[in-house]
Amino acid sequence: MTVRIEKDGPVWTVIHSRPEARNAMDPKSAKAIYEAFKAFDTDENARTAIFWGEGGSFCAGWDLKHAASLTGAEALDMHDFPDEGEPPMAAMGPSRMELSKPVIAAISGPAVAGGMELALWCDIRVMEETAYMGVYCRRWGIPLIDGGTVRLPRLVGEGRAMDLVLTGRRVDADESLRIGLCEYIVPEGKARAKAEALAHDIARFPQSCLLADRKSVRAQNGLVMRTALRQEWLISKQEVTKGVKGAARFAEGKGRGGDFKNV
Repeated sequence: MTVRIEKDGPVWTVIHSRPEARNAMDPKSAKAIYEAFKAFDTDENARTAIFWGEGGSFCAGWDLKHAASLTGAEALDMHDFPDEGEPPMAAMGPSRMELSKPVIAAISGPAVAGGMELALWCDIRVMEETAYMGVYCRRWGIPLIDGGTVRLPRLVGEGRAMDLVLTGRRVDADESLRIGLCEYIVPEGKARAKAEALAHDIARFPQSCLLADRKSVRAQNGLVMRTALRQEWLISKQEVTKGVKGAARFAEGKGRGGDFKNV
């Protein structure tokens, strides 16, 4: 089995385990990861997920040995994007999914080509100090078809994104943090532990409010300010009465001085 799920209360860790291929994505793994995140999103007890590659690699991209066995028509037909309806599973698995709950990428070693696109798909990225990203598929004339050209400029800006897309160069963890490509750097071997600690912190907050804020952040991109502000209100107005109850807990002494532990 190349994909498994480990659960710790409301936190799910989705594990891709093809270490012999540096967790390159083949069709079997792509389908299994897609189904794992579909199950996570629909399980009412699940709150936050971690995406982790076992064996020291997050994901080395699309399995080129498998790709070499396809004709061009096969590659197109398998993952075509229709004008209407739900898009089919992407070549890398879940990268076209729009989940309602947060996912944290725990990145060891390479997260390159399609693997970088999977990291960009997540809400937060934790990189080990020896990890790296890069559009390594630039060498082979394989395009970014799993959201890389869409999500990368939204994270780091168009100029930096264009540099990475056109050159295909390696981006180490320290540069990734500096340009906004990741949010945390940890020592080698510690990405999963840090991601799971973050996930548990997120999972203990009032969820409907948290998910409403997440939805607004996701949905505002490209909107003019007034439209985005109205959308924020429409998404979150039902949470205001719940927030009043939270304010009452503060009045009772909870969470004073910015304490996030005693809430």
